[in-house]
Amino acid sequence: MLRQKILEDISAKIGETLASSPAKDVEKNMKAMLGAAFSRLDLVTREEFDVQQEVLKRTREKLTQLEVRLAELEKAAKATAPTVENTPTAE
Repeated sequence: MLRQKILEDISAKIGETLASSPAKDVEKNMKAMLGAAFSRLDLVTREEFDVQQEVLKRTREKLTQLEVRLAELEKAAKATAPTVENTPTAE
């Protein structure tokens, strides 16, 4: 969608510039060349970027929650674990 918008904007500007000249072939060639160049680029639309940014934000929040929970569980495990001094020895 973004690629099409960029291509349309560039094409419109080129068209305005060349409208009164016999260079319509140049416009077609430029449009084809720009289209090929943009298709080779690994671009994403703003919408796709925003979606991925939101997913990353939620993932970071979940990771933070899990880190806090893990720390609490480790603390609880240390508190309930028997100490070496209190552990009976096998004789």
